[in-house]
Amino acid sequence: MNPDLAPNALYLLLVIMLVASSLVGMRLSAGKAAKMLLAWVAIFGVGFALFAFRGEFGALGARLKSEVSGPTVTMSGGEIRVPMREDGHFWVEAQINGQDVRFLVDSGATTTTISRSVADAAGIQTGMRADIVSTANGTIAMPRGRASVVELGPIRRMDIAVNVHPSEDLNVLGMNFLSSLRSWGVQGNTLVLRA
Repeated sequence: MNPDLAPNALYLLLVIMLVASSLVGMRLSAGKAAKMLLAWVAIFGVGFALFAFRGEFGALGARLKSEVSGPTVTMSGGEIRVPMREDGHFWVEAQINGQDVRFLVDSGATTTTISRSVADAAGIQTGMRADIVSTANGTIAMPRGRASVVELGPIRRMDIAVNVHPSEDLNVLGMNFLSSLRSWGVQGNTLVLRA
């Protein structure tokens, strides 16, 4: 016998002796004792399965919770997992210079872009220089600015370049932020960002 399995075999033997002695002490008929023994085996089997697959049951519970309450962003250490929304995009809640901002994560955008109202609320100044940007609605000149700090959960980046869209109220987290991360990518329907 493998010496590493000896404690487990001893434990199993003690459990069997405990169940058997309790059945003998009840003075049951052989048929009832067999039924009770099978019930105990089933109880221990279910307990063992719950213990052995506790990680999978945790993931199942999280999935069921997500289905009931809608997809939620999860953060663990320096990793953020963002589920895809019904519109097929990844959306995150972040802060720019302390202001709460909802961003569309867009790896096709070179530079993070914010709306004029967000720039004003965050105190971001723009100069005379502008970037010519191709958008879904055509080419547009967007004034340049710099955000002192952009925070997405545990991820904090300083002095990030931003473009300020003069008319749209859409904020886009672009490649200049994503490329500052250790890694990022899509796994199934989840965007994974690692600080």
